[in-house]
Amino acid sequence: MEILSISIDDSSLKQLNGIQKKLGFKSRSKMLRNAILSMMKDYEALDSLKGKTDAVFVLAYPENEKNKVSDVLHRFEDAIKTELHQHDYGMCIDVLNISTEAKEVRDIFSELKRSKSIHSVTYVIIKKNV
Repeated sequence: MEILSISIDDSSLKQLNGIQKKLGFKSRSKMLRNAILSMMKDYEALDSLKGKTDAVFVLAYPENEKNKVSDVLHRFEDAIKTELHQHDYGMCIDVLNISTEAKEVRDIFSELKRSKSIHSVTYVIIKKNV
């Protein structure tokens, strides 16, 4: 098994340790392998999509980042059919109904995942045409 090293700030390490304890992982390595596997499965599922695809994305980000997130979303305004926006304890939650070609669904997901402004991005594929 290959060994990887990562750098992480103290606050994130404290959160990571708390999550490890709550989820019952015996080691951080096991927990991180599980998280990486989950991310790989997300990308595999997106890579298998072809043709017109309908999906729902859920984003969570700090309220003070809303303008940066809005700039990203505007680049995909033709694909986003409906957006529901909610504020909750200084956080914004967006639910996006997306209908576009599979490649653009992958592009949207990748750009949102890479954004430093967004804490989490999840998705559900509603309809895919193979």
